[in-house]
This record gives sequence, C-alpha cells and structure tokens, in this order.
Amino acid sequence: MYVFRKQATGGGWVHTSGAIWHNWRETDVRPLLNTLFITTQGAYLARDGECVLVRVEREDRMRIPIHTLTSIVCFGQVSCSPPLMGFCAERAVAVSFLSEHGRFMARVTGTVRGNVLVRRQQFRTADDAVGTASIARAIILGKVSNCRIVLQRAIRERASKDSDQLLIDAAGELLRLLPVIERTTDLESLRGLEGNAARIYFAVFDELILVSKESFFFHERNRRPPLDNVNALLSFLYTLLSHDVASALETVGLDPAVGYLHGDRPGRLSLALDIMEELRPVLVDRLALSLINRRQVASEGFTKGESGAVLMTDQTRKDVLVAWQTRKQEEVLHPFINERIPFGMLAYVQALLLARHIRGDLDGYPPYFWR
Repeated sequence: MYVFRKQATGGGWVHTSGAIWHNWRETDVRPLLNTLFITTQGAYLARDGECVLVRVEREDRMRIPIHTLTSIVCFGQVSCSPPLMGFCAERAVAVSFLSEHGRFMARVTGTVRGNVLVRRQQFRTADDAVGTASIARAIILGKVSNCRIVLQRAIRERASKDSDQLLIDAAGELLRLLPVIERTTDLESLRGLEGNAARIYFAVFDELILVSKESFFFHERNRRPPLDNVNALLSFLYTLLSHDVASALETVGLDPAVGYLHGDRPGRLSLALDIMEELRPVLVDRLALSLINRRQVASEGFTKGESGAVLMTDQTRKDVLVAWQTRKQEEVLHPFINERIPFGMLAYVQALLLARHIRGDLDGYPPYFWR
C-alpha cells in the first residue's frame, strides 16, 4: 500500500497589516494539513472512532486521526464505508475518487459552507459582463505573467544553448501581450488573447526539456487521453491541482462550478479551472519539468495502451505524488499579502482573495504573480 502524509504546518499564518487581513483568524482558515492518497487496489477505508482506518485484505494497516486531514484521494478500486464518508463530510474532509491512472470520477463533500450571500453575489457577478471580464482579465494576466517567469527561469538556470533565443523571443511575446490584456474589456477578446498566449508558451515547452528527448518530448497539449509521456505527467498533476483548488473554493464558500473565464457547462468545475490557470505554470509545469530534467521519472514508468493512451505505472504515480506533496510544503513569498506561505496554501489564499473581491472588500481580484 502507498499512503503519503505530509507534515502539518501547525497553527497556520496571519498577516495583520492591511484591512483585508484585519480579521484573518475570524475567517474559515485551515492550516496546511495532510492529504491521504490511497493507491493500493482493493483497499477499504472505514471509520474507527475519530480516525480513518485503512484496511487491506482484512488486515488493518493504518489509523489516521481525522483532524490531521484536509482530504482523501482514492485511486482505482478503493472503497469507503458510508459512515466514513458521512464522517468526512461532517469534518469538511473532501473524498475524491480517481481512476487507477488519475482520471477524476467523483467527489464526496458535505453541505455547502460559507455565507450564502457571497454565493448569490458570485452568481450575479457571473451574469454581469463587466464583472466577469474584470475577473477573467486578472486571471489571464496572472497566467501569462507566470508562464513568462517559467521561461525566464529556464533561461537563467541552464548553460547557453541555441534554443535560448526561442525562449527569449517567446518570453518577449508574452511580455508584449500583458498591456494588451490589461486594456481589453471584452470577454471573448480576452479569451482569444489567453489562447494566443498559451500557443506561444507551449510552442517552446519542448525546449524546456533537457534530457531523454527520445522519451520525453512535447509537440502539443493533448488529453483525454494523453498521447505521450509529458502530457500524461501534466494531466495527472493538473488533476491533483484541480482537487486542491475545488476544495479551497468550497472552504471559502464559493461554488466551484460557476466561473468567469470558463463558461458554465454541466459537470465542469469552471471556477476551479479559472483559478488553476494562474497556478498551473507555477505548481505543475515547473514540477513536471524538474521531474523530467532531474531524471526522477523515466521512460520505463510510462506505458501505452491499445488506444494510444499513455499511462503511468503504479511506482511512477507514487513518485509523482511524493514530489507533488513535497512541492506543496515549499514556501514562497506572496506579493499581495507580503507573507511567506507554503505553495500548498496558494489555492486557498487565491480563493479567499476572490471571495473578498466578490463580497466587495477588494476593488479587484489580485491574481498570484510569481517572482
């Protein structure tokens, strides 16, 4: 069995300067707790008092106190007892079910938390063209800026290569797009600019891969299913990020399905996808590149099925989960609140900032700008 638990950070963190953080501890703040990943096929999870009991082949393997968990992620043929799911819902511990290879299937949560007035205003803002475009524009600015930083860091961190000019040119194009995005007020035009920025960024993504080019290459973004090793890795990590962002939005009382950049679609968590846009370059893309370039994943860890879909082996998936949780514990300076926080708290902080903008405490939504 494989279970990864990262050390909790303790009492959380607080920034007391500035009106937005004046009542920080009075809000529904949760410290960066553990995520329990269950990958062993046939595992069974049940409630045991105030603990989550993990059982494999009728043998008790582990007991984890519920208060140390923020979520549980089950891969493949993993079962949960109804009493445990009810217990998790009561304690605001989300339980997600993914396929063995990381495709999202279902999510169990409790009653909607937070102020109903915030959600009502979220819906009204989504129906307002000006309000929707304002939030979408901020998200796109954060995404494009962070994509540019990924390219700039790659240029600085490696020895001079012929491909450096491609990265320099792409970073320059993204930089020139930023003031255009800032001036644009029409939502469809903003979506077009976002698509153009993504095209520029992914056109040079293959240049960021420095080793094992015969096995790890990137020609275009593909998913459902991923058709190469790099896309398989990205898709798996994006699924993990989506889980964290949806949990963060629910924690602050927002509806993850009602977005601004991404329109409404049945079954789609549009607002979670919105917030993911600005965080993907920072949390996922850089991690995927590091895993490949440091040879922490190998070609043997990926298999291609008859349909052409590329899947990760069980061991590679476990290695990626460890790297993901380790990345989330690293600290970074958040420029808006001027505090160092774990990467794993970024989704929550951005969700809280968005909620406060929607509530009227902030004039605009401040996206996360990586430095």
